[in-house]
Amino acid sequence: MLLLRNIAQIVTLRGGPIPRVGASMSDLGIIENGAVLIRGDRIVWVGPTKDLPVREPGIRYQTLDGMGLDLVALPGFVDSHTHPVFAGTRVEEYDLNVQGRKYEEGGIAASVRQLRAATVNQLIEKAERYFRHFLSHGTTTIEAKSGYGLSLEDELKSLQVLAALRGRNRLEIIPTFMGAHAVPEERAGSRADYIREIIEEMIPRVAQEGLASFCDVSCERGYFTVEESRAILTAAKQAGLGIRIHTDEFSRSGGARLAAELGASSADHLQCIDDSDIEALKRSGTVATLLPGTAFNLGMMRYPPARKLIAAEVPVALATDFNPGTCFTLNMQLILAIACTQMRMSPAEAITAATINSAYSLGLSDRLGTLEEGKQADIVLMDVSDYRELPYFFGTNHCVVTIKKGNVVINRLEQPWKE
Repeated sequence: MLLLRNIAQIVTLRGGPIPRVGASMSDLGIIENGAVLIRGDRIVWVGPTKDLPVREPGIRYQTLDGMGLDLVALPGFVDSHTHPVFAGTRVEEYDLNVQGRKYEEGGIAASVRQLRAATVNQLIEKAERYFRHFLSHGTTTIEAKSGYGLSLEDELKSLQVLAALRGRNRLEIIPTFMGAHAVPEERAGSRADYIREIIEEMIPRVAQEGLASFCDVSCERGYFTVEESRAILTAAKQAGLGIRIHTDEFSRSGGARLAAELGASSADHLQCIDDSDIEALKRSGTVATLLPGTAFNLGMMRYPPARKLIAAEVPVALATDFNPGTCFTLNMQLILAIACTQMRMSPAEAITAATINSAYSLGLSDRLGTLEEGKQADIVLMDVSDYRELPYFFGTNHCVVTIKKGNVVINRLEQPWKE
């Protein structure tokens, strides 16, 4: 058993598995000088340290006493939008882009060429390194997309990499098939045939082999139209996959409305939506997953309308969009800071969006995203005295302990745990 006690603040987010909307996003259920008791992979008690239950005879605890350490405990971050299976960076593209010059060999096509040339073992080795960084920054669960293969063989290879990693890594991985990330270069003249291949070959194979929980599509100008996206996502639903959508990032494409129409779990990016799109998302209950790190990294002046979405009581989530092209960060603490300063979210709203609401978008809020009795013991300890310091003291990693399923997987504290 594990016992955390004398923790300066415990951010419980208590309130059950429902998403937090509107004013409820600011209610973190904070316990001052709190304690958490963990048995196996579950939380069995949360409350003030002074109210800790009497220990059962013969039960031994591995104990962390936070007295004098100024620690904040919160649920492990749930990063509900990442692209972690790739073979190389696009740093040359970044270098030229920040100088205002175009890198002709860049974009998704560059990552496709790199991934196709890589072996499964090479992809596993690279992803594992990044997965350790996720855990060390306080993220305990990620949604992980394919999408740099763009052929049946290479999309399956990407998803098989994720399947292998699920069995050997502490980070919890929710796989998403994204063969509709873009039309591959070699299929530019046979676009309709590629979409048919996604619908008739890729989706059935992915579903049959149980390689993904969701299907995603990039519904953007220059990628897939609303009609094409509807056909792909409808096929995915019929195959038993959940659906998600990249949309309205660079222009208003109609994808947010499509997400609402189809009952998508999440509509992501959303920089260019209008009031009618927000109303459609509200009616559908689709989560608006905002990715401010991407807008920041691309130097865009337009961010998703977080304040309007929250005022309309649309469920809002935050994610990194970790990928080698447009947002090469896996640090959710940094995303909180950008969300607060650039989208005017409060620190409480940002934490809610990165935990319970992200978990809800993945269908995992029954066991993740809050610190409550019966929930999975995914807990991170931050070396701050107040949760608001996470975005305020930006640009550093505050995570000193990561607990995943009741196991201490990261421990950077100098003070040892005691029995």
